Amino acid sequence: MKNKVYIGVDLGGTKIMTGAVDASGRVYQTPVKIPTKGDEPAENIVSGIVDSINKTLSAINIDKQYVAGIGIGSTGPLSIKEGTILDCPQLPTMKNYPLRQAVENAFNIPVYLNNDANCLIYGETVFGAAKGMKNVLGFTLGTGIGSAVILNGKIWNGATETAGEIWTSPYKDGIIEDYISGKGVSEIYKSLSGRQLSSLEVFNLAENGDRDALKTWSEFGEHLSVALSWSVNLIDPEAIVLGGSIASAAKYFMPALEKKLRRFLCAKPASETKMLLAGLGDYAGFIGAACLVIENE
Repeated sequence: MKNKVYIGVDLGGTKIMTGAVDASGRVYQTPVKIPTKGDEPAENIVSGIVDSINKTLSAINIDKQYVAGIGIGSTGPLSIKEGTILDCPQLPTMKNYPLRQAVENAFNIPVYLNNDANCLIYGETVFGAAKGMKNVLGFTLGTGIGSAVILNGKIWNGATETAGEIWTSPYKDGIIEDYISGKGVSEIYKSLSGRQLSSLEVFNLAENGDRDALKTWSEFGEHLSVALSWSVNLIDPEAIVLGGSIASAAKYFMPALEKKLRRFLCAKPASETKMLLAGLGDYAGFIGAACLVIENE
């Protein structure tokens, strides 16, 4: 193999997933997945990243001279310009750690760093559900809510590199993340049934026709529509991409979401903005990270 390959690393608080793609987004072999061990010293976490990259190269039988670069999508907050992890709750030992430089030193090839939610949605824009589109809003729904803005085919980081981070915006008696997150699903269900269950348990109950669970997802969709309506009216994207673990419950919250969302959009986006579910699955993070390299070729 002598064609250039692009390495992507999806660095989260619990796992690291690393894979290699070609210029068309084709994934080589099965990605390497290892635990992050986020409470260990920063050097140990970096060693895990380096080891996962070396295992990826070994699996596809390629020398690093054929690697165009390494992209890392990391849980944040980050300083993208400096290539450092800031004060990250999921990686407490890596506070102000120069991650980009550390990985560059290990391989002596270019390394690019960005927020994991940005990378996930960027991957979906380049090779996934929104392929071919230039202006995309993306939301990752899970334990919390992550969001990303793609403008003119590139990640829009913003002046302080926090563009799209709507999670802390005020809503009702708290912030929007209180309502459109795994915690939000649990709290809505508790208010209806009196029982405290995880979002996965609420999903399973909905699968079995539980009335409170179905109403929970409907209310969740209405809350989500508020965040989306403000965002769409501001950015005017071609599409909204929804990803993350909670997006698997889309069939239960999408009807309420669509009904309320379209009512509060400007006329043109109300009829033209597409609502898409992420299509790259668990691979979206590292594929999007590899796209950081591809765009800088």
